[in-house]
Amino acid sequence: MKRWLTRRWPAPHWPSIRGRGRTDAGPLLLTAAVIAAVALLAGAAPPLLGAAADNAVQDTVRRAGYDSNVLVHANWERDDGPTGGRVRMPHLAEEVDDFTARATYALGPDLDAALLPPVAAVDGPILGITDGSAPRTFQFTYLAGDLGGPAVTWIAGSPPGPTVSDQYVETPYDGQPWPVQVGLSEADAAALHLGPGDRIPAKDAKGRDKDLRISGIYRPADSADPAWRLAPALLRPVPGADGAGTTRFAGLLSRESLPDARLAVDEDQLRRTVHFAPISDALTWDATATLASQVVELKATSGSSSDRDASLKWASQLDTVLRDARARNSAASAQAAVLLAGVLTATVLVLLLAADLLVRRRTPVLSAARQRGAALPDLGAELLIESTVVSLSAAAVGLALARAAAPGVSWTWAVPVVLAGAVAGPAFGTLAAARASRDRRQPANPAARRWIRATGQLRRAAVEAAVLIAAVAAFVTLHQRGLQPVASDGDTGELTGDLILPISALALGALVGALVLLRLLPLGARFALRQAMRSRRPLAVFSAAQAATTAGRALPLLVLVSTTALASFALILGATVTRGLTDGAWSTVGADARLDVGTDAEAGTPALAERIAAAPGVGQVVVAQVTDSARVSTESTLLTPRLVIVDAAAFQRLLATTPLPDAPALARLTAPGAGGDVPALVRSSNGDLRTGTRLQLPRDNAPAIRLVAVGTAPPVGGTDDVVIVDAAALADAGLPAVPNTVWVTGPGAERAVSNTGVAADVVLRADVLRAQRVAPLTAGLLRLAWTAAAVLLALGLLGLTLSAAAGASERWQTLTRLRTLGLRPRDARWVAAGELLPPVVVAAVWSPLLGALLARLTLGPLDLRLLTGQAVDPAAVLPWWLLGLVSVALLATAATVVPVESALRRRDRLSEVLRAGE
Repeated sequence: MKRWLTRRWPAPHWPSIRGRGRTDAGPLLLTAAVIAAVALLAGAAPPLLGAAADNAVQDTVRRAGYDSNVLVHANWERDDGPTGGRVRMPHLAEEVDDFTARATYALGPDLDAALLPPVAAVDGPILGITDGSAPRTFQFTYLAGDLGGPAVTWIAGSPPGPTVSDQYVETPYDGQPWPVQVGLSEADAAALHLGPGDRIPAKDAKGRDKDLRISGIYRPADSADPAWRLAPALLRPVPGADGAGTTRFAGLLSRESLPDARLAVDEDQLRRTVHFAPISDALTWDATATLASQVVELKATSGSSSDRDASLKWASQLDTVLRDARARNSAASAQAAVLLAGVLTATVLVLLLAADLLVRRRTPVLSAARQRGAALPDLGAELLIESTVVSLSAAAVGLALARAAAPGVSWTWAVPVVLAGAVAGPAFGTLAAARASRDRRQPANPAARRWIRATGQLRRAAVEAAVLIAAVAAFVTLHQRGLQPVASDGDTGELTGDLILPISALALGALVGALVLLRLLPLGARFALRQAMRSRRPLAVFSAAQAATTAGRALPLLVLVSTTALASFALILGATVTRGLTDGAWSTVGADARLDVGTDAEAGTPALAERIAAAPGVGQVVVAQVTDSARVSTESTLLTPRLVIVDAAAFQRLLATTPLPDAPALARLTAPGAGGDVPALVRSSNGDLRTGTRLQLPRDNAPAIRLVAVGTAPPVGGTDDVVIVDAAALADAGLPAVPNTVWVTGPGAERAVSNTGVAADVVLRADVLRAQRVAPLTAGLLRLAWTAAAVLLALGLLGLTLSAAAGASERWQTLTRLRTLGLRPRDARWVAAGELLPPVVVAAVWSPLLGALLARLTLGPLDLRLLTGQAVDPAAVLPWWLLGLVSVALLATAATVVPVESALRRRDRLSEVLRAGE
């Protein structure tokens, strides 16, 4: 008969399944508790980080403000008349509406859903108000949304109307100024001392008079309407908008007066723009890639600025803002994945150890069942059914709790834990039953025994070599490609398969470190035994013999070292991020407080600095002219770095007395440059600026100033593209500095800069640090790091307890037999401690060092600077007191195990111990 006819499906014996389950309810419940706890963490962490990523995207867009808007421009159709003049177009407002509709249609459904309703703005040129001695400017603006312009209440006069009632009017190009009616806000009218019916005396840049007539005074119905942000001068005068000492006023146009505004200025001076502001609360991490690519596509298909037709010309920084947010989110997701991979690896090892303990308890029962004729497939099926029910039930409970605690649940990370819990017990149990019924005898031939021993060693070496090769490949991949997704524009935010290997680098590194210790520990135990044999202390001999016997057990040591090393890494990661946030706040602000002086108050910056320096509690005050996107050119490239003009000696003292990195190269700025060139320190993210590079700083109506790079500049304000020049050296070259930034240090810095009475933005380091700590991604990663450290430490202590319980029976049988030879109970406890403590002591010393080494190899590619706000990755911070607590926890647990075991074994009968194994 063919063999396949004799095969049958496994036939489990259900009463045996229930009996074993009741007998071993404790270990099974322990396994279920571990699976449920880790499933809760693995199921809740990704959704919580996803929600934090969504909040981070929204927060980034809010902080970007106007830069995140999507703008579209278009030229007007020419208004040339048949007789050589300009024709008044009475339906100009309808053209603006058509332009807005055309731009909205071009967005596409995805962008349209992510953006607020459009606001069209038609702006006139900047005109100069001629009366009065103070420099004042004026601009008329037309605003229109989906429901018309922003709502206003006319408290005097009436809305602007048309100048003429005829539908067709043609005016010569060189005719009289065409009158145009505008409305003024209450604040603007009060500042100008004008009312309805008055005229605003104004001229354009060419000195031509303009006929601006005030039709009425209005009050906004809602001054917080987003449309007013496009022209704040329509609400109140804006100082410094058109240069230092100037004040801008604005007039509101209506649909009826817009055609007159077109004729009041040159044909190309009236600009129309549609503004689309993003709906920050509707943006999610998953949508950022699609939205960024669509914005790029819009800008790629945009018409050229030199085109004179009515084609759409798009401009926006939304794609850059979203990509920056996406880079930070991807970094945080990868960092969380590294931690979760470590937790899952430790959990799988603990589940293997728990399964080993359970099988040791069941070995007599399984052996008896096998000897009574139970088939191995039947036993394996019974054990698989039991373990599957336990694992799936525990995972379901954990995922249900995760769903209740998080906005969603991720079951992907829980799969390895469920598989380990379901497979480990049946595999170990089937092997134990097979060994019990195996009739293979130990060969008497020494060569055959050596062959069997060599085969086992080769198998172990092959496994260890495979783990080592995988770890090396993982670390090489991690350092070569990092953890950022390759296809950042098309992915959905989930971790891709190409990231599995680098994400596993930390866990594989911990396993390699444990395997190294596993190789060294038996050698040390045998050496200690040889030394003990030479002594006259029998307790030392017994302890060393017991330790040498159990030193080769792989699974307990793997669990102990891996869990505590990964816990140490999580603690180091949390401490590094915490320190990085503090350093990032220093780097962003540059001092305890910073004043960014407005353009209208720059002339008084030196006097302001003197007043602040005289305030109590102020340590140092340094002024500088900081210009973002300054035009600096090399021989072949135009660059836009941050230009910092500062007293080099004062700035060096500031850096030396703060946690900011020192810059000894600042002393070179005061030395005269070769050939009259001004020395400069440079810093560039892409390497375009380096020592020895010659630069040119252009000036208006004067030759450019030549600079020469003499060293590397420190980062200023968290940016990597910096050029620093000494203020005195630049003044000698013909360009005096106009300070606009004040750095203040000392405990009284916050109080000193809070009430200066000057138009300036106050940036406090404490506020920046507080905002960074509560940022969604940063707070989420820190919580995950501390939680992972606690979970890993708990798994390590549980593994220590399980490994002690697994060998407790054999250990106390041996010690009880030694008691028949005169060993006292107290001495028996010392011998037990001598067996248990050596691997724990070695692990307590080795694991924190291994965690520090893994942090040294791993933290760089994790891109922590994207979360800490630093220009470079933060240096690893080793919290030795926390690492010491990990070691103390291990030692304390090991010291507790021996008295507990002794108390539990106190009632063991000597006769039962002596008959064991008969």
